[in-house]
Amino acid sequence: MKIVETVEELAAIYAGGLTQASVAKVTDYLTPLYREMIEASPFVALATVGPEGLDCSPRGDIGGVVRIIDDRTLHLPDWRGNNRVDSLSNIVRDPRLALMFLIPGSNTTMRINGRGVVTNDEAVLSSFEMDGKHPRTVIVITIDEVYFQCARALIRSELWNPETFIDPKSLPTPGLMLKAATGDFDYETYDREWPQRAAKTMW
Repeated sequence: MKIVETVEELAAIYAGGLTQASVAKVTDYLTPLYREMIEASPFVALATVGPEGLDCSPRGDIGGVVRIIDDRTLHLPDWRGNNRVDSLSNIVRDPRLALMFLIPGSNTTMRINGRGVVTNDEAVLSSFEMDGKHPRTVIVITIDEVYFQCARALIRSELWNPETFIDPKSLPTPGLMLKAATGDFDYETYDREWPQRAAKTMW
């Protein structure tokens, strides 16, 4: 298999493919319309990098996944999860991060590249109160660049087309995957209790 090893080789393969719009759409702050798009998103993939390597974590929230503080600053609360803290551990050692926002029903995604810090400031945490609970930390994100992504990937994948939705019952359950990974696991109890456990520990 032939491997592309240099940026010069890549440039030759993709010569003439960069459009003016691909460059012009990039800004270092939230334009009013970029802000509108991000406010509509309940889900973002958070990519970080650290000494152990890369991490990409799904984040979701009701009523918008991030809070826009100003045109260059976002707050992303860290709600209940698996306590691995891979993303947070990366950020405290290397602030670089990337975000990809999805908006259900829209084929346009929004992307942000920037830097983050992790805060446990009580005033910030309490501002996100939900059902009497607070996130344990909040990621404060400074935007370096923001732009919308070409819709072709979501169009090709038919991501929002209900006719292509996969029946979850046809897929391995989390319990079965844990059993396969560990060799000895009570997957039936895990899968049976998971919905109720998740409902009680959402925030």
